[in-house]
Amino acid sequence: MKILLRTKLIISFLVVIAIAGTVATIVGLHLISTGVVNQAQEKVNMDLNSAREIYETRLREIETFIECTTLRAFAVRNALKENNRELLLGALRKAMERGKLDILTVTDNEGRVVLRACNPALSGDSQAQDEIISSVLQNKKPLAGTQIITRDELLKESEELAKQAQMKLFPTPMAKPIQETERTSGMMLKAAVPILDDDGSLLGILYGGVLLNRNYEIVDKTKDTVYRGAKYKGKDIGTATIFQGDLRISTNVKTRDGKRAIGTRVSEEVYEKVLGEGKTWKTDAFVVNEWYLTAYEPIRNVTGDVIGILYVGILEQKYADMRRTTLWIFLGITFVGAVIALVVAYILSNAIARPILSLKKGVEAIADGDFDFEVQCKARDEIGSLTESFNRVRQQLKELYGKLQGKIEAADEDLKEVNKMLREKQRQLVHSEKLAALGTLAAGIAHEVNNPLGVASMYAQMAQKDVEKNPSRLPQRLETVVAEINRGGQIVKNLLEFARQTEPAIREIDLNGVIEKALAIVEHQAGLQEVKVVRQFSSELPRIMGDPDKLQQVFVNMAINAFQAMPDGGELTLTTGKASDGKMVKVEITDTGCGIPEEYITKLFDPFFTTKETGKGTGLGLSVSHGIIEQHSGTIEVKSSVGKGTTFIILLPVKRPER
Repeated sequence: MKILLRTKLIISFLVVIAIAGTVATIVGLHLISTGVVNQAQEKVNMDLNSAREIYETRLREIETFIECTTLRAFAVRNALKENNRELLLGALRKAMERGKLDILTVTDNEGRVVLRACNPALSGDSQAQDEIISSVLQNKKPLAGTQIITRDELLKESEELAKQAQMKLFPTPMAKPIQETERTSGMMLKAAVPILDDDGSLLGILYGGVLLNRNYEIVDKTKDTVYRGAKYKGKDIGTATIFQGDLRISTNVKTRDGKRAIGTRVSEEVYEKVLGEGKTWKTDAFVVNEWYLTAYEPIRNVTGDVIGILYVGILEQKYADMRRTTLWIFLGITFVGAVIALVVAYILSNAIARPILSLKKGVEAIADGDFDFEVQCKARDEIGSLTESFNRVRQQLKELYGKLQGKIEAADEDLKEVNKMLREKQRQLVHSEKLAALGTLAAGIAHEVNNPLGVASMYAQMAQKDVEKNPSRLPQRLETVVAEINRGGQIVKNLLEFARQTEPAIREIDLNGVIEKALAIVEHQAGLQEVKVVRQFSSELPRIMGDPDKLQQVFVNMAINAFQAMPDGGELTLTTGKASDGKMVKVEITDTGCGIPEEYITKLFDPFFTTKETGKGTGLGLSVSHGIIEQHSGTIEVKSSVGKGTTFIILLPVKRPER
């Protein structure tokens, strides 16, 4: 397909703009996306720090409030010393209300509960096994931390707290498979402070806490403080969650129906990294029903065990839309650039192509023999210089052409004489080659025919002498004469057949059947020579187009040659099958005979070539077979190893090609 220079120039401009625009778009989008994502992830990291600070601040507030309660509220200390339950209960309830606590309890100096503000009726049970209470009993120092509270302990404080902590587990995509359907324990921010007498002795412990289950104070404060209630397309940009283990117990992540996603669970990947390995995990994740840029941090109890997760996340859709908008902006710039490039390319291509087209016409005029066509170009650039050079060359060619015309006319006469001489030499060469070929053929024929004639002549002379001296030998002598004359006749017959090469009678045939008929002819000879014939015929061999009689002649000749190569017996294997290309069938004829020397392989199919003893063959059998296979548009190859045997490989087409 012919493409004009103008078109090539325009396409070149567009390709350059397309490549440059694509590269710029990809690089720019990558840089912007990376920058946006990095900036967003950095913000998530900062948001996680803020959420952790809010979480720890609330824990410190609880600890500080309880500590201040023990220092300021002498009523608590005095009531504890005097065992005044009414005075102590009043003080505890006022303190619990001021501190916005869910529990506030006093124990004695051995950790036995003296009074619960929420459940004053229950007392006397020991809290000494509690990890926070135990530490305060030992060290007489305040301690605060996050703690998992069992349902039994929650029921001791308040039945409402036990209900608040009880949660049904909802199926969550990508969460770790578990058998649980409900959790009844709760997670609490808890602090304990020692109550000391004036002499520093331990009177008891005041402990209190806030249950985090269904308590949205921390997560909502995080969202309001960090994200300031910002929304994107009606959705909160930022979210925060507190997990008890892998269970959401406090969150402002919403389900599709707009409810808080309480009771859903974290993904298995986050579970393994944060709860399993105790690492902070930052990634983009599908949270409930939206994609977020997230950060997860383990929450540990006072002994360092991971008992929960603190999470913050930024809605990824905003940043995805920013990337998409950036992409369209870059694509728009590329498109505008392509349009501008197209206009510029069209103008420039016309300016370049116009003088080139004039040069093209000038070249065509010279090609047609018109040396008077002059190209006009006023440009003072490379094309203008090219035009001036063209005009100079045109003038020089015009002068040279005139000189050549005279020489060509003179050379025509010389060429005619040379052609006449060449034709005569060619006729003489062909005649010489024909004589040489005829001499070679005549020598072969003379040699082959002369052998039986010589033997016949000798035995005829011997028979002539035996007529008088030994008549009893006469029949034997004459029999030999007749046999040699018949052999000479057979040589002439084979020669005629080789020379005629009659066209095969083509029809559809079963090649396995043709080979079977050929073997039936030579089966008796195989038995006499103790040769085992092995048939490995393919049952899926397709029928082919060929002359069954001529192909049968080939296989008979091949089998007889194999028998003669195995005078002491052996094995003849005939294998048929499809060739690898599926368009040919293959026949392999393998014997275990004496083999053929490598120097004879290339001469096997030459007329009159034979390795057999005189009188055992004419040297035309393989030549005739080769000719028959070629008539069928096939090929025949030989592989042989001296002392091991020979394999003839015949390939024949399934469909005979048109000639």
